[in-house]
Amino acid sequence: MGNIERIDSRQVPAAREYLTFRLGNEEYGIDILRVQEIRGYEAPTRIANAPNFIKGVVNLRGVIAPIVDLRMRFGCERVDYNGLTVTVILNVGNRVIGAVVDSVSDVLEIPAQSVKPAPEINSAVDARYIVGLGQVGERMLILLDIASLIASPELGLIETREAA
Repeated sequence: MGNIERIDSRQVPAAREYLTFRLGNEEYGIDILRVQEIRGYEAPTRIANAPNFIKGVVNLRGVIAPIVDLRMRFGCERVDYNGLTVTVILNVGNRVIGAVVDSVSDVLEIPAQSVKPAPEINSAVDARYIVGLGQVGERMLILLDIASLIASPELGLIETREAA
């Protein structure tokens, strides 16, 4: 019996947990280890001359966090915020950053064998930030490398000196 358990653990690749959320009709997943908390959307304090996808900043228990609207960052159609709109607070590169999404769904464990490389697809997201496509039952999730997206020069939220 001990041999069977050992063999099974070697054959099953590691699974990762993803927080799933929606932007329009597309469903996305981000590594749950990057998520600090999920909050209902509150209007942030606007920063003059910030790009339109930077909604402003909020004070999270003494930590000033920029808020990024992922819908606007990905160039999706603008929609009004509603009761389902949330801000996912992320911890990326020793920075706390909020990401506004249409809604969050759940946390899913996706085995590595269920993650397929992203083909050339017509998506609102730059393929550089797609880790792969996760299949869970009938659902297809676009798995994002949220750390790379947040650290991208386009957002300018994390200094790239550390990466150099």
